[in-house]
This record gives sequence, structure tokens and C-alpha cells, in this order.
Amino acid sequence: MKSILLIHGPNLNMLGKRDKNHYGDLTLESLETLVTDEASKHDIEVDSFQSNHEGILIDFLQEKSEHAQGIIINPGALTHYSYALHDALADTGIPCVEVHLSNVENREEWRKVSVTAPACIAKISGKKENGYIEALELLIQKI
Repeated sequence: MKSILLIHGPNLNMLGKRDKNHYGDLTLESLETLVTDEASKHDIEVDSFQSNHEGILIDFLQEKSEHAQGIIINPGALTHYSYALHDALADTGIPCVEVHLSNVENREEWRKVSVTAPACIAKISGKKENGYIEALELLIQKI
């Protein structure tokens, strides 16, 4: 069975409690269930993971990417400065889609820059949980 990694960076464990205007009202568990249910319709398994720590996210990528065909990642604030995460994504050699619940283009200036997106085949922002489904559809075309 094909599988994808669904990775969430810092503070995404607080979904449902964070600013609902930017992030919606789904919890992380609900978001993961949404993606897993949609993926199962295509016989794709989802391995979900969240951490507030950059190195742990990189360890997860290095450990799990060998057996995955794609990655959906919301790096959270690491998007804007983690060249280490960029390199880890690029090193997997598998297609990756960066997703942001909020529209980062319409927020603070510093949020507009992504150092991780160049390691991905696409970047989706501002579509809340629908962005994750769009990312899954992109990956299905690639895997």
C-alpha cells in the first residue's frame, strides 16, 4: 500500500484553540482524520506526526521517508527560517507539498517568505483544511 507522511510543525498541536480566523476551528486530530479518511479512498495510508521541535521533525523525516511516496507538511513558523528542514525535505527525494491553514500572503511580512517551499512541488495557503485535501490530490497525481 502506498503511504504519505502528514507532518505538522510547532504550535499546530494547539489547533482548535488558536486564532480561528486564521487557522479554522478543527483540532489537529480532526484534521488528521480528515486527511486519513480521504487518503483511504485511494488506498493510501497516512503516517501523521507533530512536534514543536525542529530536530525531531527532521529525525522523523529521515526515519520514515524511505517507506513513503509523498509528504504533506505544515512546517509552522519553521517555514520562515529552517534551512535544516528544507534540506531534510529535499533529501527525501519524494514529492512534498507545503500547506498553511492561513493565507500567509496576507499576513505579516515575515510570513510571506518560505525557505522550505523550494524543496516542495507546491505550496498551498489560505484554504484551511481544504488545502490539505488539495495537497493530497496533488500527491496522488505524482505517486
